[in-house]
Amino acid sequence: MTAQGTIVVGVDGSDGSRAALEFALDEAARRRAAVRVVLAMPEVDYWATSYGMSPSLAEELSTGLEKVGRDMVDDVVRARGGASADIPIEVHAIGGSPGHVLVEQSRDADLLVVGHRGRGGFRSAVLGSVGLQCVVHAYVPVTVVRHSPPAAQD
Repeated sequence: MTAQGTIVVGVDGSDGSRAALEFALDEAARRRAAVRVVLAMPEVDYWATSYGMSPSLAEELSTGLEKVGRDMVDDVVRARGGASADIPIEVHAIGGSPGHVLVEQSRDADLLVVGHRGRGGFRSAVLGSVGLQCVVHAYVPVTVVRHSPPAAQD
């Protein structure tokens, strides 16, 4: 497959971000594009130095977060029966607030995909704060994917 563009998708481990990842993979297959999975992590300088943590801890946290993202990607690809196996997929953990990180990652992308709701606590909001920030500030079109919970069983 020759990549014709890049789709950035924000992932935080939530069901909403999993739905966004599934959508991004479908869209990448349709467009023959690559997927960049992005996980935002708090800036280490913001909190680590206060607790006396070493700079190597930031690298360990980033590696661990990337592994979580890679595991989610592998799980989704496996659940899809390998239909996404030919799509080039990168996973990156990047320091900063999620909204800012995703907006910056959209600079060289063709599409930004986010879940309707992530791990935030404001369930009554129409759109999560990260999604809203992306919709308002991204450099490319943004697709907000609503997660459909499994149907209740009788």
